[in-house]
Amino acid sequence: MSEIFNEVDEELRRERLRKLWEKYSIYIVGAAILIVVGVGAWRGYEYYEAKQAAEASTAFAAAAELAEQNKHAEAEAAFDKIAASAPSGYRMLARLRAAAEIAVRDPALAVKRYDEIAADRRLPAPYRDLAGIRAAGLVMDTANYNDLVQRLEPIATADSAFRHTARELLALSAWRANNVAATRQWIDKITTDAETPGSLRSRADVLQALLPPTASKS
Repeated sequence: MSEIFNEVDEELRRERLRKLWEKYSIYIVGAAILIVVGVGAWRGYEYYEAKQAAEASTAFAAAAELAEQNKHAEAEAAFDKIAASAPSGYRMLARLRAAAEIAVRDPALAVKRYDEIAADRRLPAPYRDLAGIRAAGLVMDTANYNDLVQRLEPIATADSAFRHTARELLALSAWRANNVAATRQWIDKITTDAETPGSLRSRADVLQALLPPTASKS
């Protein structure tokens, strides 16, 4: 008797499955096709991305080689081309390198390019800060201290990757402006930061020695 019941149950299950298949087979097949197509599209996208990255890497290396050969105009054009069409990481690097090549022939235009990068909020902060540092370095001999403060003070904060360089440039600018208080302020920030590189700390000590002695307290 139990075997009969089992056979009946099995037959009922098969009948339910048959009805479910007849009712939903088109959706099941459609879902399977979508999965296959989706996986294929993703693999194609990965291949395309890898191909684009490889081409950008080759083009970037070739542009860098032109720069090494002092072919600055050609290097500038090559980096500009990469900045216009390469994947995002190479675009950012190419924009910085193109500005560096421009600086050889036209520092003012290079500063403009760096300022554009520094103001581009689509870029990660380290790229923007590096552009700000490069621009400040180009105007260091002509800009006054207040101009340098506007450019570099936001980069001199404790969470900036380039704060050490920004603080050193600000200390030098303040010293050139005979602003002893500001020079000491930036030297103090350099020397009290535990992560300040040793070479920069040594230069700060030299600059500190050039300042007039502080008045002794009676």
